[in-house]
Amino acid sequence: MSRRALIRKRCTSCGATIPEKVCPKGHRGWSWSFTVDVNPPGAPRRQVTRSGFETKASAQRSLDELKGAVNRDQYVEPHRTTFESFLRSTWLPSIRRTLRLSTFSSYEDLLRTHVIPALGSIPVQGLEPANLDRFYSNLLESGRLNATGGLSPRTVRYIHTIVRKALKDAVRWGLVVRNVADLATPPRARDTKAPEMASWTPDEVARFLDHTKGAREHPLWVVALTTGMRRGEIVGLRWADVDLEGARLMVRRALVSVRDELIESEPKTEKSRRPIALDPHTVAVLKEWRVRQLEERLLCGEGWIDTGQVFTRPDGSGLHPDRVSKLFDTSVVESEVRRLRFHDLRHTWATMALRAGVHPKIVSERLGHSSIQITLDIYSHVSEEQGRDAAIRVADLFK
Repeated sequence: MSRRALIRKRCTSCGATIPEKVCPKGHRGWSWSFTVDVNPPGAPRRQVTRSGFETKASAQRSLDELKGAVNRDQYVEPHRTTFESFLRSTWLPSIRRTLRLSTFSSYEDLLRTHVIPALGSIPVQGLEPANLDRFYSNLLESGRLNATGGLSPRTVRYIHTIVRKALKDAVRWGLVVRNVADLATPPRARDTKAPEMASWTPDEVARFLDHTKGAREHPLWVVALTTGMRRGEIVGLRWADVDLEGARLMVRRALVSVRDELIESEPKTEKSRRPIALDPHTVAVLKEWRVRQLEERLLCGEGWIDTGQVFTRPDGSGLHPDRVSKLFDTSVVESEVRRLRFHDLRHTWATMALRAGVHPKIVSERLGHSSIQITLDIYSHVSEEQGRDAAIRVADLFK
């Protein structure tokens, strides 16, 4: 589309438009400038002027580039908004309602502690891939707060993901022409593997549960090991969601810690809202625990805090997820079994189920994975073991 444009020679001292080498006021320096319409067809007229070109040819090249960008709908109005201002005032408020509270909190914390101190003063339109590459290198070398050393490649790549998402929205909103994070070089995906998964053997599970029998936390450990539920789902479980006679429970919520404050959250994914069948032993343990909790309620009297939760403190108040992990660590040490994270109890259940021949689809549904492929990818080592066993069993048929 043709756009009205004008290239002119201007005096560098007074800005006057001059036809000759000397301006009417006697100044001898000059440069070239242009003015061009940038408004969409039918919209009110809007013009952009750019100056300071040494030659008419350089002014013409810049004019042609600008006209092309406008015609391709890629023109962005220049502004001096800093990356910090964009993140704090525009981007974070806009995404708050789209994310789970715990996810939003992690975004906000990483931006506040790492991104804004390093990149916040740079105009968002002035960010370059080199800025991000230097930033990622610094994080890998010395990015830890209150400690020496760098952040893990996994964490740095996660930060890159957040920055890339923010700049993608900036492009969509017409604040920048391109997403420079697409041109940056974060740590490679293959260098950012999740922490190694571990699981107990059936013998280790039996030793742990036998040692903790009678302990106040024993019913919680039983539920974790026989259901594969996430930590937040367990501490957020309510008696209203447990049907002991029907031997099942329903996962409807989770408790997460956001800056040391307990927040009730929606399950992690849509499929995380799910029913879970209970085995007879777990039902018996929960029935005994229900009686004990009712006895504690009577002892507390008016001091009882009625949260309705299955697992509570002696006064009925909710358990903090981090406290559950610390209690688990103590129980593991006292039980003299192999050290695991609490989350590895979930892996333990899934690994034992798959090795016992439970169909991966059933395992996936019980864990609340969004797809069976996630289950197969996480527990590929079990599938390989089963594949070897199947090969041997089939081969034995030929002997």
